[in-house]
Amino acid sequence: MSAEPGAGRIVLPEIDSTNAEGFRRAGGLAGPTWILAGVQTAGRGRRARPWVSPRGNLHATLVLKPAEPPETVALRSFAAALALRDALVALTGLPASFALKWPNDVLCNGGKLAGILLESQGLGGPDPVLCIGIGVNLIAAPDPALVEPGAVPPVSLIQETGLRIAPEAFLDALAPAYARREATFRAEGFEPLRADWLSHAARLGETIRARTGAETREGRFETIDPAGNLILRMAQGSIAIPAAEVFF
Repeated sequence: MSAEPGAGRIVLPEIDSTNAEGFRRAGGLAGPTWILAGVQTAGRGRRARPWVSPRGNLHATLVLKPAEPPETVALRSFAAALALRDALVALTGLPASFALKWPNDVLCNGGKLAGILLESQGLGGPDPVLCIGIGVNLIAAPDPALVEPGAVPPVSLIQETGLRIAPEAFLDALAPAYARREATFRAEGFEPLRADWLSHAARLGETIRARTGAETREGRFETIDPAGNLILRMAQGSIAIPAAEVFF
């Protein structure tokens, strides 16, 4: 299934979750389709955390039907992060303001501006569905006091840049940006995305903490490997971490 700039678009005034709506509608979609909601009443982030979704922010999901194995499909989180950064730079003209935080956040001036949530059903089967959920704090960010200690504080685009961008206008930039990254991924694999992602990575080469469940490891952020894992250099050597919460 290709991801042309002309992907379909469904705009809804209010929905529980754009990812949930993506799964509900997937069977009737003929091609890649963006679902954009004015408000989400049950938005969620990674690890089922609530995602605050006020009107004026971007709440969108791209629905795809990829045929690759699950481990390949998961690499689209990097394509989505790069596309988000592409769109932000195009709209603001401020490339130095935006960095990428592993595994799936976009930072603006060091604060969390956007998050990405990939969810899938039926991968490897006859009816695979991938929902790439994207939330961007265009005009409002959660109260920093509500985030866990050590987490990157949330920020909004208008707060950091003074620019007010409507959700549909943002999607006008994001949809073709993602299509370009998807085309690269399909034609050339993960390596060009990996290299570009690393060129915009926050805290690369610096000491970070990676928490997996109850275990926290501290070390130097060396790279991401060809499978998308975080490579952390510790005293006893380098380890690959497939999924974790990262603290700076």
